Amino acid sequence: MEVSQLPLNALRAFEASARHCSFTRAGLELRVTQTAISHQIKALEDALGVTLFKRLPRGLTMTDEGHALLPVLTDAFRRMSATLSQFEEGNYREILTVGVVGTFAIGWLLPRLNGFKEQHPHLDLRLKTNNNRSDILLDGLDFFVRFGDGAWHGTEAFHLMDAPLSPVCAPALQADLGTPADLANAELLRSYRMDEWKLWFKAAGLGAPGLRGWMFDSSLTLVEAAARGVGVALVPVAMFSHDIATGRIVQPFDIAVHTGSYWLTRLKSREETPAMTAFREWLVDTTDSNRAR
Repeated sequence: MEVSQLPLNALRAFEASARHCSFTRAGLELRVTQTAISHQIKALEDALGVTLFKRLPRGLTMTDEGHALLPVLTDAFRRMSATLSQFEEGNYREILTVGVVGTFAIGWLLPRLNGFKEQHPHLDLRLKTNNNRSDILLDGLDFFVRFGDGAWHGTEAFHLMDAPLSPVCAPALQADLGTPADLANAELLRSYRMDEWKLWFKAAGLGAPGLRGWMFDSSLTLVEAAARGVGVALVPVAMFSHDIATGRIVQPFDIAVHTGSYWLTRLKSREETPAMTAFREWLVDTTDSNRAR
């Protein structure tokens, strides 16, 4: 199909319907009726000669053809929106959207962002924090700083820094922790990664006690609970150096276990822009300089 023949309204209707899995919610977003959305989708299907949605009694489901079309449109609309927003108030600025796992954002990135701003004053950085679970494409991210092993399908990963886990607790609890074995009698705060405490006890040469009790979805909330005396948290201590330096939490044992690293990732299908290159080089150089010290 020629570019001049592209049914842009129908493509917008499809993209919104696919995101919401609903013609009604797509209509609300685009400020048209559900009937108008349905007609636009039907016209697009007729023009392409394929079926994009299966209409079910309780909603919609995309066909294989719909799944093939969605990421292309999502990326195209995101790029158009990002480019147009660069002309706000008559000034052109490069925009970079970065998703960051919250622990790295608070513990490492934010204290150093002024350095990036000084080097690249023409770039507008937009940060989206999350708990390590995000979709780079659907969330419109140029980069995603995440924790793991560096192997994510369809992405290129740049190693930033290791993040060994070690126990931390409130100062008041430290007196009860003379040896690692004393942790068997402590309240162990857990993340959704169920094997972390087991790996730590193994590194300490001990068998892990039965694990139960409180669970948290981020190291930030784990440390907050630990600082308030709820229990002992197993976290990447390098991200909480300020809390340790100020005495808000203490690290009772030096034993640490490696379960992953922080990585800067991007889709392999995403062409790197000058703004992306500037951020990647700055972030990798910054973490490399820290390791060298």
